Amino acid sequence: MTEMLHYEFMRIALVMAVLIGLTAPAVGTFIVQRNLSLLGDGVGHVALTGIGLGLLTGTSPVLGALVVSVLGAVAIEVLRARSRSGADVALALLFYGGLAGGVLLTNAEGGGTSLQSYLFGSISSVAIGDLYVVAGLAVVVLGIVVLFGRELFLLCQDEEVARASGLPVRFLSVLIAATAAVTVVIAMRAIGLLLVSALMIVPVAAAQQVTRGFRGTMLLAMGVGVLSAVSGLAGSFQYDLPPGPSIVLLALALFTVAVAGGTVVRRRRARATASGNDEPPAAVRPGVEAEAEVLEG
Repeated sequence: MTEMLHYEFMRIALVMAVLIGLTAPAVGTFIVQRNLSLLGDGVGHVALTGIGLGLLTGTSPVLGALVVSVLGAVAIEVLRARSRSGADVALALLFYGGLAGGVLLTNAEGGGTSLQSYLFGSISSVAIGDLYVVAGLAVVVLGIVVLFGRELFLLCQDEEVARASGLPVRFLSVLIAATAAVTVVIAMRAIGLLLVSALMIVPVAAAQQVTRGFRGTMLLAMGVGVLSAVSGLAGSFQYDLPPGPSIVLLALALFTVAVAGGTVVRRRRARATASGNDEPPAAVRPGVEAEAEVLEG
């Protein structure tokens, strides 16, 4: 660990790993709660078109990815809300359209090699300017989670209840999609567009195995995300492995551990309940405890 800190690009990458580990699961908690786990994949493929457009026009691929992915995320939400086909078809349309557009534009520019670093991540290509961009976007994402967390939670739990409560459901739905798009752009340089969705979903799935409240799930997922990102980055440096796959595989390993731990916890709770303890069994759906807090607040 200390050896990697001798290199400036690794110090930059380490800070980026912490930021990605915090932001991706924070947004992913809302996405999982709303049953849109593939949203990150869809947005990631749309971002390819933005990267290809940036390479073709000689502008910033990151800026192109940001603009196009946000527009694509909004389009996904609009299609999901208005189309009879539902969210899965909307995601598929943007999924394949974004992938085809990105490959076509990149080939026209002749930057196939450059595209690889965006698809699977490239720590060695990360510069201090990238860190500033990522830090700024991470502040925006975490700020949205803090400012709109209660409203977004209620929306994800039950859209009809949120609408009956007077919340701007359409605005909040678009906000979730756009925030997910920004998160994809944050992580694409280090993890890669094809793998970033895993860091949005897997830590949340791991946290759900051992927690019952929505807030606890989010905080634990962020912890798992940071641990996966930092440890995966260190492992990739130590053993000369690609960073994106290393981070994702470590997150999956932590998920496996959480499944085993969750099984033990649930059995203990069941035995405590059977022996006359008043403690209720684990909630089937994460967030039930937090739901009471939201409705009472």
